[in-house]
Amino acid sequence: MKDLTLETLLAVFEEMFGPLLFWAMVAVAAIITITFVFVLIRDRSLEGRTLVRAELSAPIGALAAIWFVQFMTNSGYSDVGGPVDLFVLLLTGVAGAVGLTILVYTVLALLPGKHPRQN
Repeated sequence: MKDLTLETLLAVFEEMFGPLLFWAMVAVAAIITITFVFVLIRDRSLEGRTLVRAELSAPIGALAAIWFVQFMTNSGYSDVGGPVDLFVLLLTGVAGAVGLTILVYTVLALLPGKHPRQN
């Protein structure tokens, strides 16, 4: 593994999670992203109140992502061996926090009720 390419990353993630789960996660992430872009286009901006409510879920997303990866890879905190492992652990938490924030924002924006640009 001399070069870090997209193909290498795909192979590693497929090996970690299994092909079915990995591609299901990719599909769900794509659907959430497309829906989030739809909400942004529809509302023409981020709604501050909705964003703050969505950000409250960020710690839950971070913890859930770290737990999910450790569960799927059969590892624990005692397996964190160096700075790179700690960096990957932190990035996993950040990705989970951002992902759940976007999901919650999208769901809150799609719920019936007041929308910012409906005049």
